[in-house]
Amino acid sequence: MTLSEAALTTALAAVLDPHTGQPYTAGRQLKNLRVAAGGAVSFDIELGYPARSQFDAVRDALTAAAKSVDGVTAVSVGVGSKVTAHQVQRGVALLPGVANIIAVSSGKGGVGKSTTAVNLALALSAEGARVGLLDADIYGPSLPLMMGLDGRPESEDGKTMKPLENHGVKVMSIGFLVDAEQAVVWRGPMATQALDQLLRQTTWGELDYLLIDMPPGTGDIALTLSQRVPVTGAVIVTTPQDIALLDARKGVNMFEKVGVPILGIVENMAVHVCTNCGHVEHIFGAEGGRKLAAQYKVPYLGALPLTMAIREHTDAGSPTVAAEPEGEIAGLYKAVARQVAVEVAGKAKDFSAKFPTINVSKST
Repeated sequence: MTLSEAALTTALAAVLDPHTGQPYTAGRQLKNLRVAAGGAVSFDIELGYPARSQFDAVRDALTAAAKSVDGVTAVSVGVGSKVTAHQVQRGVALLPGVANIIAVSSGKGGVGKSTTAVNLALALSAEGARVGLLDADIYGPSLPLMMGLDGRPESEDGKTMKPLENHGVKVMSIGFLVDAEQAVVWRGPMATQALDQLLRQTTWGELDYLLIDMPPGTGDIALTLSQRVPVTGAVIVTTPQDIALLDARKGVNMFEKVGVPILGIVENMAVHVCTNCGHVEHIFGAEGGRKLAAQYKVPYLGALPLTMAIREHTDAGSPTVAAEPEGEIAGLYKAVARQVAVEVAGKAKDFSAKFPTINVSKST
């Protein structure tokens, strides 16, 4: 390594990723570094999480750092991201083609878990990831309405189903297979089997993330799913209210018992701002989600507001991140989604796909 390259890498290492607190050059993210005659410098940065909206800021920061080195006359920086598979519960095989499965869960209903799940899925997609969304609420599927989808999944071979797609996200739900007004009257084992089929008999294709909108609570379906499905990590959605936090703790404990890492806590409906006068009010209490995260020593992913627009967008089948992609609330969802992806990227990687399958046969 020449002196100019050493000075350059030192300067670049001083630029920290605000999401990870580490240099952008850490973990083999710096690639293709070239110093040409005359001081022209070029290199690539490969992030381990989707962050398309941040690429320009990353490029500007690294360009400024490179230009601060004596002798550098021109800088060309390529910024991209690559999502890899990460480890899941011991003894559970990864789903073919799906790098990471994220369970979005809550201890109780009514905290906005499904709304959060769809907006996080859309946010990850907007940041450049390939995303799928599975509706695990067999008894009360809501994703068809929220994602503006209807119709039946197609099957080319009579054995598997193609997911429906809208807003760039692939979606599967029992709601596509039964009439909207039909009650699903199944006992736990039957519902669990149906959900397992929806997961494994759907041709998801290649996905960076599959988000599962878990049923509320910690009942039989949620527990069985967390044991059988290869989950990279879980996101717990709660409101700041004490009653919601009480049940959210049960969700945290359930995932910990089955060996699923908690990626963090999302505090939904954290604050309401009056659209007429601008008065700020913590209707369900304040800082409850942050305190819960501190208690269990898990990441606090962020707070989301209680607004009429979020409800109107989901009821219309175009969640906020899709309806107002450049809006303030969409920005909050994207920030939470990036942090979820950063937490996933920090987990141990799964290298099983790199090893060939070995067949042992008897010699004659």
